[in-house]
Amino acid sequence: MKTARILLMYISENSGHHRACLAIEKALHQLSDDVETLNVNSFNYTNPILEKIIGKTYMSVIRRKPEVWGYIYDNPNVVRRTQKLKEAIHRYNSNKMRTLLESYKPRAIICTQAFPCGIIADYKKTSDIGAMLSGVLTDYAPHSYWLYDSVDAYFVPSEETKERLVTNGIARERIKFTGIPIDPIFKKIIDKKKVLASLGLDGQEPVVLIMGGSQGLGPISETIKVLGNSSVNFQIIVAAGGNKGLYRRLKRVSARFKKKCVVLGYANNIDELMEISSIIITKPGGITISEALAKGLAALIIKPIPGHEEMNTSHLVKHRVAIRIDKPQDAEMFVKELLGNPRALKNMQERARAFSRPDSALDIARTVLERIM
Repeated sequence: MKTARILLMYISENSGHHRACLAIEKALHQLSDDVETLNVNSFNYTNPILEKIIGKTYMSVIRRKPEVWGYIYDNPNVVRRTQKLKEAIHRYNSNKMRTLLESYKPRAIICTQAFPCGIIADYKKTSDIGAMLSGVLTDYAPHSYWLYDSVDAYFVPSEETKERLVTNGIARERIKFTGIPIDPIFKKIIDKKKVLASLGLDGQEPVVLIMGGSQGLGPISETIKVLGNSSVNFQIIVAAGGNKGLYRRLKRVSARFKKKCVVLGYANNIDELMEISSIIITKPGGITISEALAKGLAALIIKPIPGHEEMNTSHLVKHRVAIRIDKPQDAEMFVKELLGNPRALKNMQERARAFSRPDSALDIARTVLERIM
């Protein structure tokens, strides 16, 4: 059998989009030995300088003026006014994309972010690329930049997401509810005692995991200060991601806490950290939340960013698999309530597992392979 080449595209290193691509890539190789994959950061490939500018601008807006992002995100007026600019950007990038497609000759293209999906979808209108194009949504609310007639398949996080795409003109038969793709490793059973011992934690006390995504965003410092001196018995793990300044601050303040607190930087063993935890306090990025659900964690979401995070939070709260907290000072109250009521905590954890889609990446990979092989 001829080896099938599959091109996976995302934007930004160490992002949720990247992790989704890696999860699907891993699943593809688990399912077939006749697959060759290429994982490409499309922003860096087409415009490495622009990638840095946009990345810095986005982070600055998120940190200083998140309400601006909330206004821009999927705003029909903004979408309409930027349509010509979007088309011009796609035309500008199409030559580089053509070079990549003609040299690699993929049988399938899987995009976990709308930017590369849009470029290839527009390119398909004038060129026969001979490849199946798939869009994989990693947030529960689909924005308008995902909508293209030339996308062959959409893989979505929920039935509600599917219905929103149908309402916006995407044919129902092109949409499949799979869940957000996460690494198959999150189904693996882990030796909790071994992980706890490696971190110097007590196996008799519950663990609260605090995360802010790969960039260490959100009110992590405020939250950990509140929890660090709580009278309730629990231990803390906090992952600062790539935020080195946050990591240094947390190392300093955690030394003065009453309770055990493990401070980590960018962690590659999130599956292990989630395995030993009872509660997670996090920003509601689609990948992190999907991983936490697969591990059956009770999720507390503090101050979601307006836009996709706000929409993710609304979806999760609606299905009773997360609790929204608007002030870091309230985190202790919710942790105390959950740990003090084992039945309520267990019910929330069971709902999380039931709601999760741990086979999401495998389902996407299997569907693509069935279509092209």
